[in-house]
Amino acid sequence: MPRSDKEIPNLTQVQDKIKAYYGDTVDASGQHYASPQSNYAKQVADIEKKAKAQLEKVVKNTAKNRAKGKQGAKPAIVLDVDDTTLLTYNYELQQGFHFTPESQDAYLKSTDMAAVFGMPQLVNWAKSNGIEVFFVTGRGEHQREWSARNLKNVGYKPVADTEHFFLKNKQNPPAYLPCGAKCTTVEYKAGTRKYIESKGFDIVANFGDQYSDLQGGYADRTYKLPNPMYYLP
Repeated sequence: MPRSDKEIPNLTQVQDKIKAYYGDTVDASGQHYASPQSNYAKQVADIEKKAKAQLEKVVKNTAKNRAKGKQGAKPAIVLDVDDTTLLTYNYELQQGFHFTPESQDAYLKSTDMAAVFGMPQLVNWAKSNGIEVFFVTGRGEHQREWSARNLKNVGYKPVADTEHFFLKNKQNPPAYLPCGAKCTTVEYKAGTRKYIESKGFDIVANFGDQYSDLQGGYADRTYKLPNPMYYLP
């Protein structure tokens, strides 16, 4: 617990640093967007480069095994949505970094978030090379249509249908989650990955911007994308 104000970062200065990190760019209508030349974009590109190298090895090994007649689990990747596949920066700036469910609903109904730099290319490459693609998000089930629309509109080619796109459903939680409507983020996401693997898939890589996206197992590798804007336990 801080003993004085000197131990607490100044909120305005922190926000200024966040804007600089994302390369804050303002368009003609006054909307704020991240820059593809920003340090954020460069950091994401480095992570994607490492992931691509791993996935290339997975594709090669899968081809070798099948050539030998070995039929193992089908490789798959799992991706979070907010700040893993879709960038919330414009929304966060509009809200002054103050999330509310109501403001998120209003935004998602009418606006497509930009893609996280480079992620559509990585995801589409994986799908075209025989790796199945699943999205697992903490967004609510009622946001499915808006979210699927957004993913498609910004260039993600894998279909985000009900078999490949998992959202939180507190009203009717799936039977494969023992914690039901009371799941923590880790329980919900790890339990969903366990369910995906039970369908005959090997999750070779799991991508998320929060550590709670990545904890709990059921993934061979994890990739943490940067996000200094908020923290979700």
